[in-house]
Amino acid sequence: MKGLQGKTVIVTGAATIIGAAVAREFHARGARAVIADIDEAGGEALAGELGEGALFVKTDITDDGQIEHCVRRAVDMFGGVDFLVNLACSYVDNGIEATRDDWLGSYNVNVVGAVMMMKACRPEMIKRGGGAIVNFSSISAKVAQTGRWLYPVSKAAMAQLTRNMAMDLAPDKIRVNSVSPGWTWSRVMDELSQGNRAKTDKVAAPYHLLGRVGDPEEVAQAVVFLCSSNASFITGTDLAVDGGYSAMGPEQAVPAIPRLCE
Repeated sequence: MKGLQGKTVIVTGAATIIGAAVAREFHARGARAVIADIDEAGGEALAGELGEGALFVKTDITDDGQIEHCVRRAVDMFGGVDFLVNLACSYVDNGIEATRDDWLGSYNVNVVGAVMMMKACRPEMIKRGGGAIVNFSSISAKVAQTGRWLYPVSKAAMAQLTRNMAMDLAPDKIRVNSVSPGWTWSRVMDELSQGNRAKTDKVAAPYHLLGRVGDPEEVAQAVVFLCSSNASFITGTDLAVDGGYSAMGPEQAVPAIPRLCE
């Protein structure tokens, strides 16, 4: 992928399994990675692993002051900001039982935090002659999922926000796209399955044409592609990195007609 060497990316939620994979992929391709996360231990560990060209900045994206501080540190350390990956999110979701505070908290992290990060980065991207932003939507944005309201609705908002950002930031030469991962190996899956990847793949198989969950690195490669100059004519779109989840209908990959003859 072209156009990444020497550039600077801010990745929110970079101390998570998927976020760390994104930061590693940028760093491996010659970009400087700013790890923005509330997880101080995880963020420092990742920065130490990556070494030169990596910076951890403890950042709560619901706090505008901390967002501004993160961007200032990126500029002071690396000279500017070229890319932003809005990955940090809240998974808190009590469905129909969710309170007003639950809803406001979810939107504050999943949507508003991304907007505020964009606003803080935009002037720095303009100074660099443009840039690219990748927002994280989800397969959950397009289908109903039993007992889940907050997360899917906020991710649907992110998909629309991506289109709005792409339109209004195009004159600044800033491209904006989103990715919608399918089930991807993450801390939640690791904990729920007690580290059993084979079991996780078995549960995921009926919902994904490729018969497994995704690897964090597979999502990371899609994110990096969208920021690279290889994607120079792509903006305002959502890239499904979902192993065929969104292509599969309610009949899944099982012939339904023969069941009428049973």
